[in-house]
Amino acid sequence: MKKITLFWFRRDLRLEDNTGLFYALQQEKDILPVFIFDSHILDKLEDKEDARVEFILNQLLGIKEKLEQKGSSLLIRHGKPENVYSALVEEFDIQAVYTNRDYEPYAKERDQKIEKLLKSKNIPFLTFKDQMIFEPGEILNGSGEFYKVFTPFSKSWLEKFKQNSIQPLEEANWKNLFQTSALPKVSLEDLGFQKTQIEIPSKLADQEIIRHYDKTRNFPAIDGTSRLGIHLRFGTISIRKLALKAFKLNETFLNELIWREFYMMILAFNPQVIDKAFKPAYDRIPWRNNEQEFEAWCEGKTGYPIVDAGMRELNSTGYMHNRVRMIVASFLTKHLLIDWRWGERYFAKKLLDFELASNNGGWQWAAGTGTDAQPYFRVFNPDSQTEKFDKDLKYIKKWVPEIGTSSYPKPIVDHKFARQRAIDTYKKALE
Repeated sequence: MKKITLFWFRRDLRLEDNTGLFYALQQEKDILPVFIFDSHILDKLEDKEDARVEFILNQLLGIKEKLEQKGSSLLIRHGKPENVYSALVEEFDIQAVYTNRDYEPYAKERDQKIEKLLKSKNIPFLTFKDQMIFEPGEILNGSGEFYKVFTPFSKSWLEKFKQNSIQPLEEANWKNLFQTSALPKVSLEDLGFQKTQIEIPSKLADQEIIRHYDKTRNFPAIDGTSRLGIHLRFGTISIRKLALKAFKLNETFLNELIWREFYMMILAFNPQVIDKAFKPAYDRIPWRNNEQEFEAWCEGKTGYPIVDAGMRELNSTGYMHNRVRMIVASFLTKHLLIDWRWGERYFAKKLLDFELASNNGGWQWAAGTGTDAQPYFRVFNPDSQTEKFDKDLKYIKKWVPEIGTSSYPKPIVDHKFARQRAIDTYKKALE
């Protein structure tokens, strides 16, 4: 059996500035990159036309092609990671496994299992920081605890960023790749999925969009956001390169990257937030959870045009403008008093850029249950939000063409009544 070292791709689907891959190629010979389509994850996806699976596969095929130009290839497997590794250790004489760290509860549990399995065969499992600038535990408050509020966290983050010379890695040593003929391709059909019609934005965020981000990001009718969420989620771009660009060009954009790390840190230290309120008292809220109203919200038929436009954009494209995400989340949790977890799960199913920590953090913010939460007595008014951010109804008319006609539904609930009901419900639950 040929001696090889594996580099395991996960949320870092790129060859350049990839920490674990760089160090594997620096320190070892005969590196064979591997990716596992994890059936624990894929089996939970109800929709077999999931554009995220298609996106991952396309990225992998691009990486595979580049590796083949270097005389190597990419090994793609499908199954439970523990079963795949049990087979790989029989198939190859593995010297070590290199990978980049992942901080989500499932990922940590998976990695512990793999590490244990490899350890039983005396194979080192080496992990590196790659998808964050500062990982959980690197930025702590004066008492050595994690920050529970964003502003002081962001100040510490920025200070540390300026002090540390954050730089992308130099070109990797490709000579150390395992030389092999092209390895078999995998198709969507092999994975049990089908092609979709959803278009995924390219990862070349216009420099001008980042430069003017603070002025344009709140207006859904204009192309004023980076659309990089899916690329950050699956690591097709380097967070180091992006943060350095943001640092030079736009403080507000950089702040969004800091929010991303804040929520990742919150989830790492508080895995219970996946299904519980960050502030435990808020789990006492008696949600109404009316299924018909939830369905109307999902379908974009609430009679509130800005809410409906957002939901239809999501259902049609797998994307929703950031400002509108806040409006629809506030509407579901405050106007309809439907549990934030219902909305969070719907976003998780539909959003191309779904990222557990940010999705959870955003929903808990909107519901008033999380860190830095919007206070429960502040309820977004969809009409005044429209007046501020889509005054000419350009965005709304794009997604709700029947607005103003008899075929558009009447409001599902009166704003004034719903606002008061939410405030009273929260207040009583928190007494």
